[in-house]
Amino acid sequence: MATLTYVYADSTAVLGPLSQLAEPHSYDLCSVHAQRLTAPRGWEVVRLTPDLTTPPPSRDDLLALADAVREAGRPAVPVPSAAPDPAAPGRPRGHLRVLHGGED
Repeated sequence: MATLTYVYADSTAVLGPLSQLAEPHSYDLCSVHAQRLTAPRGWEVVRLTPDLTTPPPSRDDLLALADAVREAGRPAVPVPSAAPDPAAPGRPRGHLRVLHGGED
């Protein structure tokens, strides 16, 4: 994995280590696309990452994946509606009403 950043003022595409922060004009690339990267005519590519192989999943990655699967498997709890049912007895009706205009 690598992060591609364009430096428009210098006509340069910089390919470096995977960034931890989202930046404008930056794009995360997989190893395959990072290795195949070419720049537009007249631009220079600066490669700051010597090894673009994808590292194996870490323990943190596996725990995060397990947590996400557990969360997705939980039954959805219905959220009660905040809007009153206008047809329910004893409840006030909406604030809009129809007025019939008189004939002139």
